[in-house]
Amino acid sequence: MRIHEVPHGLNVVIETAARRVYIGRFDSTSGFTAILHDVDIHDYAPGSDPEPYIRETALYGVDVKQRNLEIEVHDIQRIRLLRDVPKP
Repeated sequence: MRIHEVPHGLNVVIETAARRVYIGRFDSTSGFTAILHDVDIHDYAPGSDPEPYIRETALYGVDVKQRNLEIEVHDIQRIRLLRDVPKP
């Protein structure tokens, strides 16, 4: 899935090259930025796996750390819908 294909209002999981995961409600894209609302931000160390954190969020819900956020589209490595993440 590409960021431009995500329907407005759905929760997404965005993984970046900077070892950061954003989980939040997708709003839209504007130029080369994606706009999210009610976002959880999770940094992880090199060599560690963010998947357990993502799955826990899928099970229990998003721990909002920032209300509005813009992400550079070119930084996105992987994007998926939070509802499609397997729950532990």
